[in-house]
Amino acid sequence: MAHLALIELADDHLILGHRLSEWCGHAPMLEEDLALPNMALDLIGTARTLYDHAATLEDAGRSEDDLAFLRVEREYRNLLLVERPNGDFAQTMLRQLYFAAFMAPFWHAAQDSSDEVVRGVAGKASKEMAYHIRHAGEWVIRLGDGTEESAERMAEAVEELHRFTDELFESSPEAEATETAGVLPSRDRIRAAWDATIAEVFSQAALEVPEVYPQTGGRAGLHGECLGHLLAEMQYLQRAYPGATW
Repeated sequence: MAHLALIELADDHLILGHRLSEWCGHAPMLEEDLALPNMALDLIGTARTLYDHAATLEDAGRSEDDLAFLRVEREYRNLLLVERPNGDFAQTMLRQLYFAAFMAPFWHAAQDSSDEVVRGVAGKASKEMAYHIRHAGEWVIRLGDGTEESAERMAEAVEELHRFTDELFESSPEAEATETAGVLPSRDRIRAAWDATIAEVFSQAALEVPEVYPQTGGRAGLHGECLGHLLAEMQYLQRAYPGATW
C-alpha cells in the first residue's frame, strides 16, 4: 500500500509543477519568469524521487516515466487544488500558498519517517516549501493589501480556490495505512500549522477566510476536465514516441 500513497504525493507535485511551468515566458515580470519555473523544478524533482521509489516498492516493472506519462486521467490521485488552471497571477500565488503551507509542516514531520527515502525527500522538500511559503505569501499580502484592483482579484482568488483546501487534510485508505506504519505523517495533524500560516498571511493581506462547501474527489480519481487538457499536453511526446529517451 505504501507505493500507492507515494504515488498520490508524487501526482500532487507533478501536476502543480506542470501548472507552474506554464508561466515560463508569460509571468508579469522577469523575476517571476525565473522564480516560477524554478519552483516548478522543485516540485517535479520531488515527484521524480517519489515515483521512482513507488515503482521500486510496487515491483511491477513500471518506471517513474511510466507512472508520470502512461496513466489515464482517472488513474491520477492528485488533489483537485493542484490541477486548477492558473487563472491570473493572484490565483496562482494563492494556490501555491495553500499547497506549500500544508507541505512545509508535512515534510518537516516526515523527516521522522520509518522509510529512508521518504526521510531524504523530506529533508530537501521541507526547505523548498519554506521558500515557497515566503514567496507566495509575500505576493498574497502585496496584492491583497494593494490597489483596489489587486485586492479585488485576490479576494476573487480566495472565493475560487478555498473550497478545494479541505482535501489537503483527507487521507485515502492507502495513505492511512502508511500513516499507521509511520511512513508518512497523519494529514489531519497538519491542519493547525496550516491554519496558523493562512491566518497570519490573510491578516496582513486584509483577506477573510470564506465559508465554503468543500469540493473533493481527486484522491478517488474524480477530476475536472482541466486535468484532461493538462495531461494531453504533458504526455504528448511520450505517447507520440513510445519509449523515447533523451
